[in-house]
Amino acid sequence: MGHATSSPSPGSPVHPDPGAAPLATAQAQLARAVEILGYDAGLHEVLATPRRELRVAVPLRRDDGAVQVCTGYRVQHNISRGPGKGGLRYAPGVDLDEVRALAMWMTWKCAVVDVPYGGAKGGVTIDPHAHSAAELERVTRRYTSEIMPIIGPERDIMAPDIGTNEQTMAWVMDTYSVNRGFTIPAVTTGKPLAVGGSLGRPTATSQGVVHTARAALRADGVELAEVTAAVQGFGKVGSHAARLLHEAGTRVVAVSDEHGGVRRADGLDVTALIEHVTRTGSVTGFADADAVSNDDLLALDVDVLVPAAVEGVLDGETAGHVKARWVVEGANGPTTSEGDRVLAERGVVVVPDILANAGGVVVSYFEWVQANQAYWWTEREIADRLEHRMLASHEAVADLARAESVTLREAAMTIGVRRVAEAHLIRGLYP
Repeated sequence: MGHATSSPSPGSPVHPDPGAAPLATAQAQLARAVEILGYDAGLHEVLATPRRELRVAVPLRRDDGAVQVCTGYRVQHNISRGPGKGGLRYAPGVDLDEVRALAMWMTWKCAVVDVPYGGAKGGVTIDPHAHSAAELERVTRRYTSEIMPIIGPERDIMAPDIGTNEQTMAWVMDTYSVNRGFTIPAVTTGKPLAVGGSLGRPTATSQGVVHTARAALRADGVELAEVTAAVQGFGKVGSHAARLLHEAGTRVVAVSDEHGGVRRADGLDVTALIEHVTRTGSVTGFADADAVSNDDLLALDVDVLVPAAVEGVLDGETAGHVKARWVVEGANGPTTSEGDRVLAERGVVVVPDILANAGGVVVSYFEWVQANQAYWWTEREIADRLEHRMLASHEAVADLARAESVTLREAAMTIGVRRVAEAHLIRGLYP
């Protein structure tokens, strides 16, 4: 096993508790699913171990001529059900363990919503805010060329994540295509429409968050128009989720980003807030709203809390202050294992990340299918297919949770892990 390990949207990451370890959380969640399923230690080890890991040096020539070396990673956690699928993250805190955790979560996520992918993830340890667009392009192209032997439309397909966007995916696609000698749109998803992207992809993750939130509330006889919500993280996922909740009649009373947050008891004008962020780069300073910190936002007296930033923000301490009745995870891994235990003891319903934010990978799958067929669907077709897939997946998870008296996360993990294990066992062990 070998080891290798654009301009970002404003207001994306919120920095988590540095003591929170995403890989430990991911491993604990897997261990619980293995316990429920009764798998032996050998199968557990296979499911816990990444299939491939690549760590690469990414030299960057700065605009002033100086050279620095970044570190890049690509991890393919499991490919028993199909090619690897997962985002590319640019952030100063990216390391191999974080990428391992994110790749593992992608494995279960793809299986829960039943798309024929395995889980993968990539990252470069770099602060995208500190670099020009030209420098980010050079980093992207060099990173792509270094990991090229293990990616491709039939091997491993990238998508945007924190610090990357559709332009980043266009650079990846172009670099890969130029080296292969012909255009290959299916090597990435989340691309611009002009080079093979899909309608509906930019808001797909947020749409999935809202679909599952609606389903979780309706299971308790409540509608979105009857509740209040707070959204932590106002980047690609959180901003669209806040807008969609607002359009559904939810009173969005607070949002935050890495710079801070704003709140208004009778509800924020989310449309005006998005315009403010476009102008200023942050939610802070929004007129007719009070300031609120990220930690205080998590503890607000609201019905629905959407953590849509980064991992580990709801740990054993912060989870104890949550007053929301529902937590719908827009980010990957926002709740630690101890946070999960605290929320469950307090009766908080957690719609887990591998279900709630799976809309992005569902429409990425649609984009990949369209690219392979060179036939493009309408926005309505994509929206209808996404809603059907998300609601069917939520129903399966909720039914299992009720039948087995487990949490939604335990049910989702059980479904995802079982599907991956079944594929592994049917295929057999080679040689």
